[in-house]
Order: sequence, then C-alpha cells, then structure tokens
Amino acid sequence: QVQLVESGGGLVQAGGSLSLSCAASGRTFSSGIMGWFRQAPGKERDLVALISRSTGSIYYADSVKGRFTISRDNAKNMVYLQMNTLKPEDTAVYYCAASSRTSFYTTYEWYEYWGQGTQVTVSS
Repeated sequence: QVQLVESGGGLVQAGGSLSLSCAASGRTFSSGIMGWFRQAPGKERDLVALISRSTGSIYYADSVKGRFTISRDNAKNMVYLQMNTLKPEDTAVYYCAASSRTSFYTTYEWYEYWGQGTQVTVSS
C-alpha cells in the first residue's frame, strides 16, 4: 500500500499563491504517475496536473496551464504543486493521487492511491 499525505492548503485572495505538498510513504514505486486532482462542491473530481516519477514528463489541465507548476523529489518521495495567480474558480479540495501505471490517465478512476485532501479557498 501507498500512503499519501497532503499539506499546504488554505485561504488566499484572488491573484495570490499557494503551495501544496504531498508526501508518499509505504510501498512507494520508482516509476508510475503522481499528480493532483481537485473537487469543488457538487462537482466531479477533476485533473489538475500529473508528473511521471521516472521521466519527469508533465501534464496540465488547460485550466491551470501557465499558472500552476507540478514538481517532484523522488529521493524524498514528495510531489509539489505551486499555484500562482489563483482565481475563485480554483477553490476546491485538492487531492494527491498516485498510480503504478506509467501512462497519463486524465480521469480519477485510474488512480489507486489517494490522500485525504486539503482545502484551497480563493476569495474574490
């Protein structure tokens, strides 16, 4: 099993920045995909960004391109999400996700492991 723990959410004004971290522990894998999804009230869990643990390849949802940056530190089993120029529509619970698969899958059903989520609220 893989355990994921997010940290770093909070309240910020529109235009501001927040940084999220995800610590992986347990049966971590050297390859696979890690990433971030988010879920606003009454909405589905949507992809934010993905990163390959082995190649470092990255995928972003169109809604966050140019504003969010995903990165990883394999030695520390960490994944990060730097969020800049935040908008009220970015308000959601942000979840760290991991999969042993090595391809980018853009829907949440493909990810075996999840963190508990961290709230991000952007005020207008």
